[in-house]
Amino acid sequence: MTRADLTHLYFLLDRSGSMQSIKADTEGGFAAFIAEQRAAVGECRVTLAQFDNEYDLVFSDLPVEEVPALQLQPRGSTALLDAMGRLITTAGTSLAALGDDERPGTVIVAVMTDGHENASQEWTHPAIKALVEQQTKDYAWQFLYMGADQDAIEVGASLGVSADASVTYGRGKSQDVMAMSSQKLSKLRGDRSVAAAGAPAPMMDGYTREERSRVE
Repeated sequence: MTRADLTHLYFLLDRSGSMQSIKADTEGGFAAFIAEQRAAVGECRVTLAQFDNEYDLVFSDLPVEEVPALQLQPRGSTALLDAMGRLITTAGTSLAALGDDERPGTVIVAVMTDGHENASQEWTHPAIKALVEQQTKDYAWQFLYMGADQDAIEVGASLGVSADASVTYGRGKSQDVMAMSSQKLSKLRGDRSVAAAGAPAPMMDGYTREERSRVE
């Protein structure tokens, strides 16, 4: 049995050059996201990776209480596929090495980007889609895709992320979309903390039409 009271949040954040115009908004949004998770039910550990045309693991498996302020330094191009592939495979290997009494009952992978893929060398869209769908089906991981200035539902689908869990946000709405996503994660953690043993695990609520309109 995994630990129903333990959540591991993997956050993959775009730091390509186009993020410069929303740097402060993104940093503020991340701070608010983490503050809400500190107050939520149960234990939460956080891994943060940033990417442009390179991949940077900022910190790994930190208790949410110890997560530092985000310092975003935009640069480079957008190797989204390679970053997703590396994060997901590394996370899978690490979690598989844990005993059942240490393994989180809830695994969330949140991807936030304002650009389209343009620099990956190792992973393709079909390969990432297959990987995401495998982790979703076999291990009940939940994926969120937050995309600025794009059709995030279409892009998310190409990555294996469901339409309900993909949201388009306008530039300058980083704080709003992160606050909205954090509220959904807090509710999920609360729902899982009271779920009956052996019952199907609750899933995160999808983005509603009203919520989508607020962050366009």
